[in-house]
Formats: sequence, C-alpha cells, structure tokens
Amino acid sequence: MTLRTPIQPRSKLPDVGTTIFTVIGQLSAEHNAINLSQGAPNFECDPALIAGVQRAMQAGHNQYASMTGLAPLKARIADKIASLYGTRYDAASEVLITASASEGLYSAISGLVHPGDEVIYFEPSFDSYAPIVRLQGATPVAIKLTVPDFAVNWDEVRAAINSRTRMIIINTPHNPSGQVFSADDLEQLAAITRNTDIIILSDEVYEHVVFDDVPHHGMATHPGLAERSVIVSSFGKTYHVTGWRVGYCVAPAELMDEICKIHQFLMFSADTPMQYAFAEHMADPQTWLSLAAFYQRKRDLLVNLMADSPFRLLPSAGSFFLLADYSHFSDERDSEMVKRLIVDYGVATIPLSAFYTDGTDNKFIRLSFAKDEATLRAGAQALCRVTPR
Repeated sequence: MTLRTPIQPRSKLPDVGTTIFTVIGQLSAEHNAINLSQGAPNFECDPALIAGVQRAMQAGHNQYASMTGLAPLKARIADKIASLYGTRYDAASEVLITASASEGLYSAISGLVHPGDEVIYFEPSFDSYAPIVRLQGATPVAIKLTVPDFAVNWDEVRAAINSRTRMIIINTPHNPSGQVFSADDLEQLAAITRNTDIIILSDEVYEHVVFDDVPHHGMATHPGLAERSVIVSSFGKTYHVTGWRVGYCVAPAELMDEICKIHQFLMFSADTPMQYAFAEHMADPQTWLSLAAFYQRKRDLLVNLMADSPFRLLPSAGSFFLLADYSHFSDERDSEMVKRLIVDYGVATIPLSAFYTDGTDNKFIRLSFAKDEATLRAGAQALCRVTPR
C-alpha cells in the first residue's frame, strides 16, 4: 500500500518520466539478459584502490573533506593535465573534486547559466544535459550530429548562436556514438566563440579511452578554449569504479568560483576515503595511460566476434561504445528491436533514439564493450543469431 498525499505537485520536468535505461534494465532482469547496454564495467577494479580506501578509513579519514577536495588529489590532477595537455591549472583555485561527473555537470550549468539564456548541445546526447539546462530557466538548443559519422556541422552552430547563447556543451569522446573531436573541430569551436562570452562545458569523462593512437583533443589542449572552458571528468570511468561517484572539474578561477557556490550547497564535498585512495593511485601515470589499450582490446574483440552478425558496426574512436546499424535488414523501430533482442535472444542493448529529445530513429542500437570477455563473447553470440523481421 502506498502513502497518499493531498498535495498536488507542480513538476519542473513534467515530460520527464522513467528513462529508457531503467526500462531496459527492468526488462533485462526479467529475462536474465546479457548486459551490453550499461556503460559500466562488470569487472573488478585494481585491488590496490580498494586497499587504499580501507587504509584511509582505518586511518580515520571518514569525515568531510575540504569543500573543493583533498589538496594532494587536486595537485595530482593539475600535474596530469599539464603533462598530457599542456595547460597548467592552479590546484587551489581551479580544480574541484565533485561527487560524480554528473554533479560536476549540474554544478557548472547551475552556476553559470541563467534564466533566459540558451545552451547549445549536440544530439544524440547524454540524457542529463537538457533537463539540467531547463531547471535553470534556460533553453536547451539541440543540434543534431551528422549521420552516420556523428560529426558537428559547424555552420549549423554558427547559425544557432545569438545574443542569448551562454554555453555550448561538448562531449568528447562521445557517448553514445564513440566519435571524438579532431584538432580541426577545436579550431572551429575556437573561431566561433572568440570575442564572445560563451562558456564551453566539456564532458570528457572518457578522456583516457581514445583508440588507434589518436590523441585526445580536449579543451585543455587548446589555450584559446581552455580559458573559456569548464572540463568535467570521472574517476569512475577511468578506474572502473562507477559506483564510487567521484569526479572532478577544472576551469579558470573566475568560472570555478561560481561553480563552487553551487557545489558547496549541493554536496559540500565528495567522499573522503575515496579521495585519499585516488591521490595515492595517481602516483603511477600508467593507471590512466594504459586505459586506451585496455579498452581497445575489448572493442576489437567485440568487432571480431560480430563479424558474422547481420549488424553493420560503425567505427568507434573512443568511449565504451559501438553503434550497430540494422536498417538494411529490418524496419523495426530501434526501441522495438531492443525489446526483441532482450525477449527473443537474451541480450540487452540501448536504442539510439533514447539519446534524442524528439526520438529520432536512425535504426541504430548502442553496444557497451566495458564488459569482461565472457560477457562480450556471450553477447556477440546472441547477436549473431538475430534474424530479419
């Protein structure tokens, strides 16, 4: 029996209900489906990380950390970024440890976007961007990436910018398409935003998962973009601990001041023992430098295993994901295809239409290869049995 309330709530997000991820998760559980849907590893993290958390707890580090994060961890992050990308952030005033990358995104948008502003972002997209913008009384402006290469049409971006444009949200490597920004993309973005007050919010949670020896072209690699960018990243994605919910963001001090005003009332500080463990773990650069090769092996394994499947796989240049095209053998909506794969074949994927606000259906499904080898083999075997309808 549920508790009934006499209060009639006024929703700030009346059109937001249960996400497709929850729906797929429930249906998958009912059918005990192989999970190629969720962008979270099903394998263990480095035991040294868990030992680091235990040591921190046993040493009494169980109370609030400082609001912006543990100083040694922030110093590690500033050193890493300077070494990899060439921009030096001040660890004290320009680095913030957040309670997940999602909290970093929310704090940045809430702190820097105002009612009446417009925020450009690119679809298909991670599902939190537009709702967070709307919660600020601002307007999200979706620009669709080109299909099937999922590139930005910079002429469309130029046409969409006006006096109300406050922010452009970037995601590279991109979820769900697996594509990455090039050096030319950065030049285009820099040219478009030069001499404006437009802020770049760059979601770079997969910064260390870029394949085929291609460098990560993040905002910190471009001085003209770094000075107007908030960059968000994730310890969960880098270290296979998505459930620990710790991330970070970096930004020029003037922008960071506004982000911290939101962060201090939203979370105040991220989990303390985890911060100690991450600071210790980051002493070895191989903990992130080895990540691209690790996931490339998983990408290549899944591609090879699906060589005889009816699906056409799109190239994946980064992230945890591959897109699979089925338009040549079925007219089913992608949401129906995904349900059929769960019910009839016992494998869970995600329909790409879930990443568009208007439900655009290009007959693609998203596969996650952030899984152990047994799961990848079982999932691919199931997908190779799919027949046209």
